[in-house]
Amino acid sequence: MRPELLITQDGSPTLVHPHFQEAYSSRYGAWTQANALYLRLTRTHEHPSPRILEVGFGLGMNFRAALDSCLRRGVPLDYLGYEAFPVEAEVLGWVEAPLTGGAARVWAEVRAAWAAGPRPLVLEGGWGRLEVRFEDVTQAAFPREWASAIYLDPFSPAVNPEPWGLPVLRSLYAAATPGAYLATYSVAGRLRRALAAVGFEVEKVPGVGKKAWTRAWRPL
Repeated sequence: MRPELLITQDGSPTLVHPHFQEAYSSRYGAWTQANALYLRLTRTHEHPSPRILEVGFGLGMNFRAALDSCLRRGVPLDYLGYEAFPVEAEVLGWVEAPLTGGAARVWAEVRAAWAAGPRPLVLEGGWGRLEVRFEDVTQAAFPREWASAIYLDPFSPAVNPEPWGLPVLRSLYAAATPGAYLATYSVAGRLRRALAAVGFEVEKVPGVGKKAWTRAWRPL
């Protein structure tokens, strides 16, 4: 079974996963969520050399938002994504984003590398570096005190609970630099309590439409 294409409320596309029966991005707007939630809530759009660790690379929408922002500002991007359920390279082409020329060229390189292998996917250039590891994050060895921002964006705790568990959250805390922000679309009480339990400061913030989001940070 292949994912189903869904046009979100801001006009940008996403997909509905055939097994989990959940959209990869918010139905209120895939591109809006990538920018407002992940890019801006983590203050990646202001960082002089962001290092992003993402759980749930998915369709690369959050990477594309970060890449586009960094290229516009002329700063390097270092991006480490984890994806346990990769789609086919052809499917990535179904989900477009309003990228500037440089970002569009880099994304074309990502799609080509995705199709050709090897694994993990690693790309480098004048724009920075992307690595996507196709593995289970419960078994991952994250770099310690490396990330300036963490994007926690797997499928929901209801259908995919493992990436939201205490062991992964504890490892994400260790991967964050002091002062780093974590952002996620989930506001589940269990998640917020777990984030606090491993050491993060946590707040619930207004999202898009009727949705709220969670932002957390590692104290200085």
